[in-house]
Amino acid sequence: MSRAETAANDVDVDLGALFSSLARNWVAILVVALIITGLALVFAWTATPLYRAQTRILIETRESIFTRPNINDNAADNPNLDQEGVTSQVQVISSTDILKEVAKKLKLEGKPEFDDAAGQGVLSRLFIAAGLENDPRRIPPEERVLQAMREKLNVYRIENSRVIVIEFSSQDPKLAAAVPNAIAEEYVAVQKGAKLESTNDATRWLQPEIADLSKKVKAAEAKVADFRSRSGLLLGQNNATITNQQLSDMTAELSRVRAARADAEAKALGVKAALDGHSSLGTAPDVLASGLMQRLRERQVQLRAQIADLSTTLLPNHPRMKGLEAQLSDLNVQIRNEAQKILQGLQNEARTAKLREDQLTADLNRAKAAAAEAGEQQVELNALQREAKAERDLLESYLTRYREASSRGSHNYLPVDARIFSRATAPAEPYFPKRIPIVGAAFVASLLLMAVITLLRELFSGRAMRPAAGARLEPVPQVMMPTRAGAASDAVETTEGEGGAAAGGELSVRDAAARLVEGEVSRAIFLSPEGDAGAATSILVAREIADAGLRVVLLDLTETGAVSQATLESDSYAGITNLLSSEAQFTDVIHTDLYSDCHVMPVGTADPERAMRAVDRLPIILNSLTTAYDIVVVECGAADPESIRRLVSDDSMVLVSVIEPVDNNVAETTAGLEAGGYRDFLLVTPAGYEPYPPQPGRSAA
Repeated sequence: MSRAETAANDVDVDLGALFSSLARNWVAILVVALIITGLALVFAWTATPLYRAQTRILIETRESIFTRPNINDNAADNPNLDQEGVTSQVQVISSTDILKEVAKKLKLEGKPEFDDAAGQGVLSRLFIAAGLENDPRRIPPEERVLQAMREKLNVYRIENSRVIVIEFSSQDPKLAAAVPNAIAEEYVAVQKGAKLESTNDATRWLQPEIADLSKKVKAAEAKVADFRSRSGLLLGQNNATITNQQLSDMTAELSRVRAARADAEAKALGVKAALDGHSSLGTAPDVLASGLMQRLRERQVQLRAQIADLSTTLLPNHPRMKGLEAQLSDLNVQIRNEAQKILQGLQNEARTAKLREDQLTADLNRAKAAAAEAGEQQVELNALQREAKAERDLLESYLTRYREASSRGSHNYLPVDARIFSRATAPAEPYFPKRIPIVGAAFVASLLLMAVITLLRELFSGRAMRPAAGARLEPVPQVMMPTRAGAASDAVETTEGEGGAAAGGELSVRDAAARLVEGEVSRAIFLSPEGDAGAATSILVAREIADAGLRVVLLDLTETGAVSQATLESDSYAGITNLLSSEAQFTDVIHTDLYSDCHVMPVGTADPERAMRAVDRLPIILNSLTTAYDIVVVECGAADPESIRRLVSDDSMVLVSVIEPVDNNVAETTAGLEAGGYRDFLLVTPAGYEPYPPQPGRSAA
């Protein structure tokens, strides 16, 4: 313990001795178990039987696909069918209004099971008169019934489903089934009533809204018609305004005129090119299309054919040949003159088309300006039309909903989103009490309880504990001898002679005790570098202080519990490890020395490893002991000087037990104390100590 750790196997549990206590006390265990079992049997036999029944409700959409306002509606979109919606319905089912209505229908008021005041016996009245019970008559009967119903009612939702279970227990099996069925029916009726009320409220609200919207729609459409007539935005074909329709027609006509002018100019250029000799007149389409030109061309071909035929027999100067040539020349002149006329016609047509084009262009520009002005007016007209359309759409929607609500309300078609798919039936057997399970459980539990009590009693008595192998030393012989009580003055005044200063500068036991008493030291920290044999010094000093009349406690922090072996009857007492492990209190771990008035706190029997987890509480424990005792003597055994730092306070004194001054362990300990700053430590030796003769009548604590 003084080395910041304690041997984990100081004490072992003798399992054989522990469990043999069960064999020794089997009669008592069995008798107590039979008594408890008998009491359980009496309770199970005399207890009032209780019956339980269930009604199940499925939360689902009952609306038919043929009666839905929108056939694309999905049941999953209904908020009443999600997890939160189903859980909310559980609270609705167990609401006060539904329970009150069920209690009224089934006439539960006045039944002893639901009204404590109706079934009061003489004993209950005596308890009420004595103030040991509350008088149920102070609570209204309706509240008493509701309270009893809530205690017997259990409404819950089956996980991962939309099924709600209504469970009720009662002494009457018929009533156990009637109540949940009535609650389910009342819940469905309440839901239907809520839907009817909602429908009626909607109908009453829609009536004035529809009348108001009808006026608004009429006024909005009147504004549209008035603005259209004032702005001239009259509609033509395809719901287009007349201005836009005229603009479209003029644009089409202008395109046609431009095409005709371009075509006439092209034809005129072709004819002119033919007249200028760049091409043949016969290739011009418009020339070929002329009937006169066709006849002239036919006559020209005939003359040329005749000239060709006669040229084979007649010479060119022949009168016949000259006549034909003259006719052909006149015919060519006629063809050319006719082509000139066609060219002039085409040119006139092109000039006419150009004039028409100019006129249409001017008209189109004026129409564009008018259309631009009409566009600004169209924006305002569109706004008026949108407003009128919005009012009209809203009116149509309200009319549709109003007709639907009126139809459902008048025909009483209000499907509830819940269905009772499993009604409760009167149970044949009670669920409580189950006599065989109760008696069996009572017998097994009483056996286990008595066995545990017997084992704990045997364990706490210490009879099942035995020392661990090699964990105990023999008691120190010299500390077992009794000292003379009342020798305080001798302990204080003796500074030399018997028990005086020993050779080598070490103090004797009595000198050390005198130093502690005179120096008003509240805490003496002993180090025994030579092992358990040195622990005798702290025991002797503590006894000398106790004999001087001071209150002193000896705290054993050795690894082997050497102090406990020399001062107590056994080493199985609770001690400092039990205190650190919170297994005991101060009054349980402080014991009286066998041979003096000194108090002893041994190592203890708790698990050392568990105790070491709370080693930070050790200074607090020492401070508490310092307030209760004049001097606290702490035996640390062969501890390292550095490990005692948490134990040392301002009014502490460090003492080193020395048996052999030349021992290397003593030298190392003193050197460690000096290095650690403990300059005022004392060397104490038990050598030469002779206890006072035993005083008659002195007993062991």
